[in-house]
Amino acid sequence: MKNILVTGGAGFIGSNLVLALQRKYPEARIVVVDDFRSGDFKNLETYRGDFVSADVSRLDLSEKFSDLTFDAIFHEASITDTTIHDQQLQVHDNVEGFRRVLDYAVIHQTPVVYASSAATYGTERTLMQEDMTPAPANIYAFSKVQLDNLARAYAQNNLAWKIVGVRYFNVYGMNEAHKLAAASMIYQLYCQMIAGKRPRVFVGGEQKRDFVSVKDVVDLTIRAVEAPSSGVYNCGSGVPFSFNEVIEALNEALGTALEPEYIENPYSFYQPHTEADMTRTQRDLGFSPTWQPREGIADYVRSLQGA
Repeated sequence: MKNILVTGGAGFIGSNLVLALQRKYPEARIVVVDDFRSGDFKNLETYRGDFVSADVSRLDLSEKFSDLTFDAIFHEASITDTTIHDQQLQVHDNVEGFRRVLDYAVIHQTPVVYASSAATYGTERTLMQEDMTPAPANIYAFSKVQLDNLARAYAQNNLAWKIVGVRYFNVYGMNEAHKLAAASMIYQLYCQMIAGKRPRVFVGGEQKRDFVSVKDVVDLTIRAVEAPSSGVYNCGSGVPFSFNEVIEALNEALGTALEPEYIENPYSFYQPHTEADMTRTQRDLGFSPTWQPREGIADYVRSLQGA
């Protein structure tokens, strides 16, 4: 690929994706669009490409890039904080940003890979498969369902065009510190524990998440450009891992023995269990995650500590 557009490229997943693309395609022209609402310039300190500081939901992409045709577009721009409950803001910025990307990409049938979310599955305790009926429990999840709906509608009207959603589960890894309270629970618990505090989790600590390393997320996102056709693919480790197990893994990696402190859960929309069915992803994209949760957490701690 010679020309690549990444929206949301200063954010957590987006910046890891940009730097991976830069390594994979050192001669490519990479353009990042980001307004820094969910990003930080420090994530791109080694980036060598072009940067457009703009809100993609309000940017005229055809005018901005009138002299440039991209070989692929990776759409990561989104309001990612699930505790933001302003329905108009969440839906407008997330959905209209994607609509603008699709309206621009359709001109040259540019392949689009976009960030979907496991939040679309809702709060059921079940193995989560791509064909399940959406059950969004908050406005963030609802906005992501609309992205999937838009992608399906555009793809049905343009059968030769490729629009691929990557349904991210609970991602953790480098470049997420700027997200503060919206960072992964693995990072938040790590910060508590290195400060000598007991890690705080909801009562019981047996709620399980499909934690997936950002390294695997980036690998799959890049690979999704080669998907056989338009569609949505789960992106998880395929292993549900409890918060008690996260604390155990962090204690092992840090050489500590801190006991959890259990607190009440105030969120009605909280997902008690996420678990990705990776069958379709493995079948169509030949992808299996490299990092299982315990090993991935140890790897993350080494990176955080500069090892």
